[in-house]
Amino acid sequence: MTQDLLPVTRIPRTGLPAHAVVVGDPARAAAVAALLDGADEVSYHREYRVFSGSWKGVPVVVASHGVGAPGAILLFQELADAGVRTFVRFGTAGAMKPGIGDGDLVIAEAAVRDDGVTHQLLPPEYPAVSAPEAVLALQRAARQAGAPHHRGVVWTRAAFQPGLLPLFSYAGAGLAAIEMELSALLVTASLRGLVAGGVLVIDGANADELVDEQATGGYDPHREVVAAGVERGAVVSLEALRLLAEAAAEGDRA
Repeated sequence: MTQDLLPVTRIPRTGLPAHAVVVGDPARAAAVAALLDGADEVSYHREYRVFSGSWKGVPVVVASHGVGAPGAILLFQELADAGVRTFVRFGTAGAMKPGIGDGDLVIAEAAVRDDGVTHQLLPPEYPAVSAPEAVLALQRAARQAGAPHHRGVVWTRAAFQPGLLPLFSYAGAGLAAIEMELSALLVTASLRGLVAGGVLVIDGANADELVDEQATGGYDPHREVVAAGVERGAVVSLEALRLLAEAAAEGDRA
């Protein structure tokens, strides 16, 4: 019945697992879900494609949110309404400083709130920070997977293509990467008392001094080095959820 579904994403109001990996691309959601045991497609409405299954015995949700924070935050809010309590955003990003290579993972400690939506919900001084336990679980999972990875602050920015305004107003601030949705997730989680973090696969360089157009041929997120990073990132995301679920269960028993 329609009253048993949430209005925007059309996911069930109840019955979903408490742990979720959220991605942008519906096809990537399907690819991550293929790693699960007993994966089942729960719903597919607009850009919101949702699966459930289990990873090493832990029930999980895998869901897509599309491109951009204004639409993504609707998924985050409705997943939380449906009972999800732990989130890992698994996406792609552009490197913002030297030493972070294509296919590497960036584990977000916090995000700049330039997302185009959260400034309409609460003051700009409110921070967008990852849960410490999520950062540590992602780092541990990356080490276990042998995945090249970095930790740092990322820039969530609403605009993908550059315009007339200077793009790199945060040059020199030590940002690790730039992407489009994470700060909306981190703010949602903080406001609702949830656990959230993010891991991003580098698919190109965004800082002017890092871009070699002649050598790279320009932005191309479909290269093999990026695909290999995405494969590693999917496993790292799911394993981090398992570690977080395990830690929460141990805490409940203490």
